[in-house]
Amino acid sequence: MKLCVCIVHNRDRNKITDELVRAGFKFTVIGSTGGFLREGNTTFLIGIDDEDRPSLLRLIGQNCKTREQLVNVTPFDAAPAAAFIATPLKVPVGGAVVFILPVDQFERY
Repeated sequence: MKLCVCIVHNRDRNKITDELVRAGFKFTVIGSTGGFLREGNTTFLIGIDDEDRPSLLRLIGQNCKTREQLVNVTPFDAAPAAAFIATPLKVPVGGAVVFILPVDQFERY
């Protein structure tokens, strides 16, 4: 048995949730926030058997796509604020980060 920790952008949350339910995966959803852009993410905790790993990863890959977003970049220490003009920068957002962890024991009560 494995524990899949899957972090996705909030824009992908509904789509991936629907597909996980449709495929019969059981999961828990935790709201989270990304560190760089400080935007909303969703973290899924999914318990899977070893043979379900390929289908789960395929499902995640098909439903969580990366896209570009414009972000205004300002220096951390912009002394006179009026002297600095923020420059928009394209950064990739979305997609999914997946961790697969071994589970020593699992109990359901």
